[in-house]
Amino acid sequence: MKQTAQRVFHETLASLDIPASMERKLARNGSAIRAHHRELDLRSFREIVAIAFGKASWPMAQGLMRVLDSEFRVDGILVGPAAPPSELAGWKSFVGGHPVPNAGSFKAGRAILDRLARCDEKSLVFFLLSGGGSALVEQPLESGVKLKDFQALNKALVTCGAPIEQMNAVRKHVSAVKGGRLAAAAARSMKFTLAVSDVPPGEESAIASGPTLPDPSTVADAERVVSEYSLIAKLPGALRSAFENRTLSETPKEGNAAFGRSHFALLLGEHELMHAAHHACEAEGYVCLCDHSTDDWPLEKAADHLLGQLAAHKAATLGKPAAVLANGELSSPVTGDGVGGRNAAFVLTCVPKIAGKDITVLSAGTDGIDGNSPAAGAVADGETLDRARAAGLDPADFLRRSDAFNFFRLLGDAIITGPTGNNLRDLRIFLTK
Repeated sequence: MKQTAQRVFHETLASLDIPASMERKLARNGSAIRAHHRELDLRSFREIVAIAFGKASWPMAQGLMRVLDSEFRVDGILVGPAAPPSELAGWKSFVGGHPVPNAGSFKAGRAILDRLARCDEKSLVFFLLSGGGSALVEQPLESGVKLKDFQALNKALVTCGAPIEQMNAVRKHVSAVKGGRLAAAAARSMKFTLAVSDVPPGEESAIASGPTLPDPSTVADAERVVSEYSLIAKLPGALRSAFENRTLSETPKEGNAAFGRSHFALLLGEHELMHAAHHACEAEGYVCLCDHSTDDWPLEKAADHLLGQLAAHKAATLGKPAAVLANGELSSPVTGDGVGGRNAAFVLTCVPKIAGKDITVLSAGTDGIDGNSPAAGAVADGETLDRARAAGLDPADFLRRSDAFNFFRLLGDAIITGPTGNNLRDLRIFLTK
């Protein structure tokens, strides 16, 4: 079943074809293009500008170029976590930092703002967004704020224990590119945002920190987070003074003129991920149940719940092989200096719970990256605990040291795909016969 689970994961990834999805979403007939229930004449615009950033920026840019073909020139900016496999005609590429912004992130942010400043009502701007964009593109709102200040802010936020939506509230209010501010940078232009989502439905303003959407968070929210988690003393001087002196600027909200000609659509999201995984599981002969309830849960709570779901589902399948599929991010605090991420840590949490049972558990990131490890995640079954003990490996010790990757690496059960060029949600697969 470990091989079956890995097949399901890889087949799910293969079916999530971003360029093909782009061609379906942006149907073009001659100079007419249909986007988000609107039909536009491409020839009515003076220029077509494209801004692509995030872990899926390269295939999204490829998809747009396929749609427009050679008939329509694009002036594009592409930002990813690594250099693109090849250059695209008309595009300028930047390599940003992830999960911490770097000098490339700042250069990309400046280039994007400068390009949008030249756009007018005859400009058509495509924003192609995916997860990871928050770090890959950055530019300070306040003068005097440097890259090192944003890096210090990032460290303070990710170690304070705040949930992602609270961290984003702070980031959006100190950034010139987040929380709707890119839409405002090209306020008069026609703007279409297409996104590959790594967030729950209804929380799309969190994708790349919502650069083109009205921001639901407020200055008061950002100030509350800084106060609640005692972050003032950890902030560098320029940012600290903005909070102490209460000089933060509000982000654009619903009804702002910048969104009057701005449209948003999901290219791929939770629905497409689970549909693809469900189809792959059924092709292997399993009766599938999808569970969407564990987002942001602690590892232990999520493991107990999903294993309980598997047992109940198995009892209802009348002897047929059963599968439970789940997605989303789990809460996995770093407690040591090991190598790994939330996916391998989740599977490691399950190891003693499934010992001796005919159950397989896989958890992996669809971006191919799990924390600070080179793996996407890991897979385990009812024999994993005995194999670990025979090799002198203590699961609890590896979990305590946040070293789940090395536990599974030593057993040959780490799942290594390399960066996939996609970034939907984490996928968890439970199988039993």
